[in-house]
Amino acid sequence: MPKPLFDHINRFVTISPEDKAFIEECITVQDVHKKDHLLSAGEICPANYFIIKGLFRMYFVKETGIEHTIQFGLENWWITDFTSLENHKPSKLYIQAVEPSEVAVLTRANQERLFRQVPPVERYFRLIAQRAFAASLVRIQYLFELSVETRYEQFNRLYPEFVQRVPQYMLANFLGFTPEVLSKIRSKKSR
Repeated sequence: MPKPLFDHINRFVTISPEDKAFIEECITVQDVHKKDHLLSAGEICPANYFIIKGLFRMYFVKETGIEHTIQFGLENWWITDFTSLENHKPSKLYIQAVEPSEVAVLTRANQERLFRQVPPVERYFRLIAQRAFAASLVRIQYLFELSVETRYEQFNRLYPEFVQRVPQYMLANFLGFTPEVLSKIRSKKSR
């Protein structure tokens, strides 16, 4: 098992050496080139992905062809389309590498095996899901309550690593405004 994943699991739960060996049997590692997709709309999401190295975005495309980024993920984050993965239905989302990346792949079948065989792993995933859900609620609240400038400031304060690594047009899209608005906010801050 990749050390970053083992370290991440150990931050939340304790697993035995035997459990670690079983987890290693269930995980594969995959390199992903910049702009390649782990998932495309219309496909059934096959796995949950732990980001060992790199940066990903999850987005959907409206009928008009406009992309809307709904999530980013970087090192030590999980990314997947839970709706497609759990319901075994075609996804409406894309998961794309923003940088050259490496992921640990946990298929749905292996995840279920792990949950049955290693109960602390199920607890680990519950804790991760709770954090992700809470973060998504905060983001939704920010979209409705905060001005574009305050939204950017909050995001920059909470996730400076994203602001440094994510292309400006993707960041603006995620925050719900245009790249031009983001450029004006940044130029105002640099004065």
